[in-house]
Amino acid sequence: MNTVIQKPCKGFLILLVLSTLNGCAAVVLGGAATGASVAHDRRTAGTVIEDQSIELKAGQAFRDDEEIRESSNVNVTSYNLVVLVSGEASNEAVRERIINIVKDIPKVTHVYNELTIGAPSTLTSRSSDTLLTSKVKTRLFGLENFEATRVKVVTEKGVVYLMGLQTKEESDRVTEAARRVSGVQKVVKLFQYVE
Repeated sequence: MNTVIQKPCKGFLILLVLSTLNGCAAVVLGGAATGASVAHDRRTAGTVIEDQSIELKAGQAFRDDEEIRESSNVNVTSYNLVVLVSGEASNEAVRERIINIVKDIPKVTHVYNELTIGAPSTLTSRSSDTLLTSKVKTRLFGLENFEATRVKVVTEKGVVYLMGLQTKEESDRVTEAARRVSGVQKVVKLFQYVE
């Protein structure tokens, strides 16, 4: 009987983890795929670790701040030390405090402020955004001669944000692919360009 109970629990945990991931879809496939995605990443291993550290530090700072924790929905995505802050802040003062917290994290080179003022989004809205992110990632994995793990996809209220180190040609292909996904309201490119 334990085996029957454990399988649904494991499945639920996997779905829960996947629904909160902002990073590489290859994590789904396990440790080997994660290693492979890092091998294809244009960031150094140290920068990948710094990006994870930035996201963790921001998350902890927001959990430690009662007003932010209770009245806001904040998502922090770091790629190559450039940070996207998205979601909802309860008011302008809280929004500024959130952005200042992120700017003060060591190694952050730039912050894109995409926080809106308002009540935290609903679980239904967040679930729709998670599904849309998955659809965009799936579309990117279907692109010929392209390493989709080099793109971070974040969705807020139907707006898709694309991050990564890309060539101009790759950026154009990725953006066009994301625009063609049903449900995408807008695509915002936050790429850093490489030769």
